[in-house]
Amino acid sequence: MIRLLFTSTEFRSFVAEGISTTRSLLAPDDAMVPVTSPLTPPLGDGEETDKKGAVVKRLKVQAIKKDIKQSPKKVNLVAKLVRGMRVEDALLQLQVTVKRAAKTVYQVIHSARANAAHNHGLDPDKLIVEEAFVGKGLYLKRLSYHAKGRCGVMVRPRCRLTIVVREATAEEEAKIAKLRVSNYKKLTRKEKQLMPHWLIEVSPRWARKRKEEAGATA
Repeated sequence: MIRLLFTSTEFRSFVAEGISTTRSLLAPDDAMVPVTSPLTPPLGDGEETDKKGAVVKRLKVQAIKKDIKQSPKKVNLVAKLVRGMRVEDALLQLQVTVKRAAKTVYQVIHSARANAAHNHGLDPDKLIVEEAFVGKGLYLKRLSYHAKGRCGVMVRPRCRLTIVVREATAEEEAKIAKLRVSNYKKLTRKEKQLMPHWLIEVSPRWARKRKEEAGATA
């Protein structure tokens, strides 16, 4: 015997309001349309929509690395070197830079390029390092033992690095193409940064002197 969970009056009211009282699905499994979860992020295609529904392409993509165990001043010396460069030229420059922070900056720029290409659909060959700035992190204080039973306080600095990349405009692409055939005379600072494959010499001067002396003696 089947026991009803509601009376006939309630059943009539449910039918009048269009409320189903059956446990079976109204539509077969083949006719069901899957609904995406609001918690699942959409795949990046390089295009976003604004409040009006218009498609807007993201212009800037960033990558951040925190808790770098180095002084922000030393990391900023390398970040300043590649600021404004093309991403390909910046990676080439960092490969020949004799600085400990060059490896860290290289990793963050490489990560920013991957984010721009994979998540937002930007062209990796047209990317430019728009911003490269360093922020101060947590400074840890430790004891520094001195002579005669005394001690001081030494600081172990930490910092964070932020790299922002964007696609080059048509004017910048034309300027880069022009610089490839020019003789690099009387260039502005921005033009020098956009100079294709123009690596800055960062080897120590004492190493240069030793090479010159070795060549003179030979």
